[in-house]
Amino acid sequence: MILINLLPHREAAKKRRKEAFQVTMVLAALLGAAIAGSVYWWFQNQIEGQQARNAFLQREIKVLDDQIKEIATIESEITALRARQKAVEDLQADRNLPVYLLTELVAQMPDGVYITSVKQTNQLVEMQGMAQSNERVSELLRNLSSNTPWFTKPELLEIVAANATIAPKDVRRVASFKIRFRLMRASDLKKEAEDAEKASKAAKVEKAKQPKGKANG
Repeated sequence: MILINLLPHREAAKKRRKEAFQVTMVLAALLGAAIAGSVYWWFQNQIEGQQARNAFLQREIKVLDDQIKEIATIESEITALRARQKAVEDLQADRNLPVYLLTELVAQMPDGVYITSVKQTNQLVEMQGMAQSNERVSELLRNLSSNTPWFTKPELLEIVAANATIAPKDVRRVASFKIRFRLMRASDLKKEAEDAEKASKAAKVEKAKQPKGKANG
């Protein structure tokens, strides 16, 4: 017996292909949405993680800023304490300055010179006196400049001819002078000695580094 299919098979096949295509498109759309959602979720996690790290860094930076401010305050307090300590040490050392001043003046005063007044302001000393001649004043300046470490930067402010009454009938011609110089502190002398010692050691090291000359044959 021969069977003949009289149904519209072409339309049915076309409909099946269309339905399959629609199913494929729906599955592709769902797969794309799933992939897009996964990518979005991954990026969102990355962003939230980075934001959490940024927030942690900001908190740590704030802590460090507070610590830096505290350290700066402590350093300023230390500097102020050192300044006060140095001021106290200088005051204690300055109590002996008049003794050093008078002792050195006696030692450095040449014959034929005598002092009429001495005025000290901090470390600056202004001295007035009389001398038999200008040469005596020059000798005094040389002594103050090079014979003692306690005096520095002597400066002749004034020298004029004057009359000195030795006795009622003995009036002599003298040189009236005014000199200014700086009185050194013990701490200043100690620092200069330390600097000189360092410079001497550095010079010895540099000399030792220099190559020795070859002996002549």
